[in-house]
Amino acid sequence: MVTVDGDACVVERRLAAGRLRCPGCPGRLAGWGHARPRVIRGEHGIGWRLRPRRSRCAGCGVTHVLLPVSCLLRRADGVAVIWAALAGKAAGLGHRPVARLVGRPESTVRDWLARFASRAELIRGVFTVWLCALDADPPPLPPAGSAVADAVAAVTAAAAAAGRRWAGRLAGLSPGELASSVSAGALLAPGFTTEWISTSPFWAGGLPGREGVRSKINSLLPCSGDCR
Repeated sequence: MVTVDGDACVVERRLAAGRLRCPGCPGRLAGWGHARPRVIRGEHGIGWRLRPRRSRCAGCGVTHVLLPVSCLLRRADGVAVIWAALAGKAAGLGHRPVARLVGRPESTVRDWLARFASRAELIRGVFTVWLCALDADPPPLPPAGSAVADAVAAVTAAAAAAGRRWAGRLAGLSPGELASSVSAGALLAPGFTTEWISTSPFWAGGLPGREGVRSKINSLLPCSGDCR
């Protein structure tokens, strides 16, 4: 699974130019058909049909689905809806008022919140590292009142740091989209483990080095040039 920009035209241009890297080797990805279509539920009851692009590495030959950062793996709801629920939980709301807030069934929201809470400390640590990699003098992150709130604050701060670093070129990248990108869509996926920290090529020894950050951010930039 590779996370990419939500604009299909941008993705096609990057595939044609060889600007998308394989997550398993140094090879470049090329177009290779499409995955099964599905409907993603968005905000205010508005949904959209998604048919993710598939790609094949010119080096190792492995195929990968290109998942837009507006989605998460194995979730029927868009990142904007799910992140709004997580932010509500971080603000101290229970799953029932959060469910009313985002207009989703209580059982669905309860599952989102429980999954996130079970890995909140890991997420906080990962995105605190990303914050430091993106900003040489990052703002302090005081305790936010709970493990979930601390994790949401770390993701939010990292997204803000990315926006400052590439101002005008990474406009509009939300915390939820950054979380989807960094986790390769697996933020709330079943069977989530710490392995994606050490095995992802966007991490150097478990930490995002300068080239790793550039590689990940380049997959999201809406413009034609690489970030520096």
